Amino acid sequence: MSTSTFYGEACFLACVIMYAQLVSSPNNAFASASSNEAEALLKWKASFQNQTQNNLTSWTYSPSNSTNPKANASPCNVWTGISCNTAGSVNRINLTNSGIQGTLHELSFLSFPNLKYLDLSVNELRDGIPPQISSLSKLIYLDLSVNQLSGQIPSEIGLLTNLEVLHLNDNQLNGLIPHEISQLTFLSELALSDNSLEGMIPVSLGNLKNLTSLYLHENQLSGSVPTSLGNLSNLISLALHRNQLSGSIPSSLGDLTNLTSLYLYQNNLSGSIPEQIGNLKSIVDLALGENQLNGSIPPSIGGLSNLVSLFVRDNQLSGSIPQEIGNLMKLTILELDSNQLSGHLPQNICRGGSLKNFTAKINQLTGPIPKSMKMCKSLIRVSLQDNHLTGNISEEFGAYPNLHTIDLSHNNFYGEISPMWGLCPQLATLRIAGNNLTGSLPPEIGNATQIQALDLSSNGLVGVIPNEIGRLTSLLSLNLNGNQLSGHIPSELDSLKDLEYLDLSTNKFDGSIPSILGDFSQVHYLNLSNNKFSQEIPFQLGKLVHLSQLDLSHNSLEDQIPSEMSQMQSLEILNLSHNKLSGSIPKNFEQMHSWVQIDISYNQLQGPVPNNKAFQDAPLEGNEGLCGIIAGLQPCPSMENKHTTKKDRRLMFIIIFPVLGTILLLLAFLGIALVTKRRNKEQDTKQSNVEHREVFSIFEFDGRRMYDEIINATNDFDALYCLGKGRSGSVYKAELLSGSIVAVKKLHPILDGEESSRKEFLNEIRALIEIRHRNIVKLRGFCSHANHSFLVYDYLEKGSLGSTLSNEYEAQKLDWSTRVRIVKGVAHALSYMHHDCSPPIVHRDISSNNILLNYEYEPCVSDFGTAKLLNADSLNWTARAGTYGYIAPALGC
Repeated sequence: MSTSTFYGEACFLACVIMYAQLVSSPNNAFASASSNEAEALLKWKASFQNQTQNNLTSWTYSPSNSTNPKANASPCNVWTGISCNTAGSVNRINLTNSGIQGTLHELSFLSFPNLKYLDLSVNELRDGIPPQISSLSKLIYLDLSVNQLSGQIPSEIGLLTNLEVLHLNDNQLNGLIPHEISQLTFLSELALSDNSLEGMIPVSLGNLKNLTSLYLHENQLSGSVPTSLGNLSNLISLALHRNQLSGSIPSSLGDLTNLTSLYLYQNNLSGSIPEQIGNLKSIVDLALGENQLNGSIPPSIGGLSNLVSLFVRDNQLSGSIPQEIGNLMKLTILELDSNQLSGHLPQNICRGGSLKNFTAKINQLTGPIPKSMKMCKSLIRVSLQDNHLTGNISEEFGAYPNLHTIDLSHNNFYGEISPMWGLCPQLATLRIAGNNLTGSLPPEIGNATQIQALDLSSNGLVGVIPNEIGRLTSLLSLNLNGNQLSGHIPSELDSLKDLEYLDLSTNKFDGSIPSILGDFSQVHYLNLSNNKFSQEIPFQLGKLVHLSQLDLSHNSLEDQIPSEMSQMQSLEILNLSHNKLSGSIPKNFEQMHSWVQIDISYNQLQGPVPNNKAFQDAPLEGNEGLCGIIAGLQPCPSMENKHTTKKDRRLMFIIIFPVLGTILLLLAFLGIALVTKRRNKEQDTKQSNVEHREVFSIFEFDGRRMYDEIINATNDFDALYCLGKGRSGSVYKAELLSGSIVAVKKLHPILDGEESSRKEFLNEIRALIEIRHRNIVKLRGFCSHANHSFLVYDYLEKGSLGSTLSNEYEAQKLDWSTRVRIVKGVAHALSYMHHDCSPPIVHRDISSNNILLNYEYEPCVSDFGTAKLLNADSLNWTARAGTYGYIAPALGC
C-alpha cells in the first residue's frame, strides 16, 4: 500500500469517527456554553439583596445528569426573561420591572457572547455601570432606565458599535456625556434624561445620522445647543428641556424636516426665535417656554400646518401676535402668557375650530375679543387676565358646551354680566375680576351648576345676591368683594356645603351676619369686612374648625366676642377691628397657639389681654378698658384682696367639707385615668389605621374629588408640571379649580418590603398634621393609595433657598436684610417645633433645599420625612439622618 493511500484512508476514518460523535451527541458543543451562561446568571442572582421578593423563582439549574426533576438543564426559554438562539446560547434578557435589588458588578458580561437584547429597566439597580459591559459586542438593544444607577457613563460604551437603542434615563448618573457615544453610528434612540449629567452637549452627537429620538432633558447640561444637531435629518423627537442651556436657538434646527416634537422649555435660552423654525413642516408639538427669548414671534410659524400645541410662555417676547397663527387649522393648545406681547389678538385664532386651551395672560394686549372666539365651541380653557383688552363683556362671548375655565380678570371690559354663562354646562371656573362691569348679578348664573370658582370682585356690580346662586352646590370659592352689592346675605347660601373661600368684603351688605355661615364646615377663608353688618358675631362661627383667616373688621358689630371662637383650632389671622364690640376678651383665647396675627383695635373692649404671643403683638389701640403687661396699656387692678378672700374660702371648705374634697379628688383621678385610657386607645386605633389601611385625607376639601382634581391638574403627574425631584419623590405644581395653587409632593413608588419610604411619608404627616406656624409649610392634605402616595402643600413661588442661591440672578436679590429675615424665620420655626409643640419635633434635615421661599422671600421649613417626635420619657437616641454637611451636631447622628 502506498503512503498516499494510507493517509487517505486514515483521514477518511477520522472524519467518519467525528461525524459519528456529532450525530450521537449534537448538543454537547452547545451545552458547555449554555452551562456557563446559566452559572453566570445564577451568580448574579445570588448577589441580589432581595432573594425572595423578585420574579426569578424559575431560575434554578443543575447539570444534565442531575436527578432533580425540578432543576432546569438550560435557561433557554424556561427561565423568566431569558431567550436563546437556535444554537442554545442566550441572546435576549428581558427582566424589566422584576423587583431586582442589586448591582451590575456581579454580572459576567463576558459569559454572553451572543447577547443582542438586554432590558433591565424599572428595577433597583444601584452603583455604577461597569466598563466591562463593552464585552457585549453583538448588543443591539440596551435599556437600564428607571433604576438607581450612579457614577459616570463609561466611555467604553462607545465600543458597542452594533447598538441601535440606548436608554439610560431616570437614574442618578452624573458627569459628562462621553463623546464616544458618537461612535454608535447605528443608534436610532438615545435617552439620557432624568439624571444629573452636566457639561456641554457633545457636538459629535451630530454624527448619529440614524438617530430618530434624542432625550437629554432634566439634567444639568449647560452651554449652547450644538448647531450640529441640525445634521440629524431623521430625527423625530428632540427633548432638551429642563437643563441650564444658554445662548440662542440655532437656526440649523430648521433643517429637521421630520421633527414632530421639539422641547426646549425651562432653560436659559436667549435671543430671538429663528425664522427657520417655520421650516419644520412635520412639527406637532413646539415648546419654547420659560426661557429668556426676546424679539417677536416669527410669522413663519403660521406655516406649520401640522402644529397642534405651541408653548412660548414665560419669555420676554414682544410685538404683536402674528395674524398668520389663524392659519393653524390643527392648533389645539396655544400658550403665550407672561411675555410683553402687545396689539390685538389674531382675528381668526379659532379658524380651525380645534382650539381648546388658549392662554395669553400677563401681557400688554389691547383691543376686543376676536369674533372667531365667540363661535369657538371647542374651547375648554381660556386665560386672558392681566392685559388691556376692551369691549362689551355681554357681547363678546357666547355659549360654550365644553368650556371648563375662563379668566378675563384685570382688563378693561365693561357692560353687564351676560346670562349666556348659564348656558355653559361644564363651566367650573369663571373669573372676571378687576374690570368695569356694572349692573346686577343675573339669576341665570345659577344654571351653571358645575361652577366651583366664581370671582367677580373689584367691579361696579350693584343690587343683591340672587337666591339662585344657592344652586351652585359645587362652589368652592366665591369672590364678590370690591363691588356695591347690598341687602342681606341670602339664606339660600346654606346649600353651598363645600365652600372653602368666601370674600364679600367692601360692599354695602347690612343686617346681621347669618348664623348659616357656621355650617360651611370646609371654609378656610372668610372675609366680610368693610360692610354695614350689625348686631353680634354669631357663636356658630366657632364650628369653622378649618378656618385659617377671618376678617370682620370695619362693620358695626356689637356685644361680646363669643368664647366659642376658641374652637377654631386652625385659625391663624383674626381681624375684628373697627367695630363696636364690648365686654372682655374670652379667657380661653390664651390657648390659641395657632394664631399668628390678631387685630382687635378700635372697639370698646375691656379687661385683661390674654397671655398669648399673638395678643402681645396685636394692635390694641382704641380700647380704653384693656389692661395687662403690654406696652401702652395700664396694669390690671391688684387682685390681692380677692386672693385673700379666696384663700379663706378654700380653708373653710377644707375644714368643713374634708370628706367631700376627698371624694371629688378620687373622682377626678378616676376621670383622668378613664380619659387617658380612652385617648391611648383612640391614638392606637388612629395609628393602626394610618399604617395599615389605604388613607386619603384632604383636610379642607372633599378628598375624593380633590384627588381627581389634582390628577387632572397635573395631567396624571406629567413632567410639564414637575417643579423638581428629591430623594423621596417629585414635587408638582397644581392649579386647582378654585384658582388656588398647591404643591403636590408625589412619593416614589414603595416596593414590597421597603418600609423606609412609607415611614418617611407617615412621619411627615404626623409631624405636620397639628403644626400651625407661619414659617412652616402648611400641609393641606395627603393621599396614600395603591397608585399614588402624595402630600399637598401650600405653593411657594420662589422655590427652595438652595435653588435661589445657586441661581446668580436670583441670589443677587437676597440682600443682607433679606438673608437675616430668612435666618430669623427658620429660627422661629425651629424654636416653635422644639419648645411649643407637644411632643417636641426635631427636623433632622435643615438644609437649603428644605427651606422654601414665598414671593416676598419669607421662609418656610419643609420636608419632614426624617423628622422625629421626641418622647419626654426616653433618651431619644436616633439613627443618622439628614443631608451630609447639614446634620445637626446634637440630634442628627
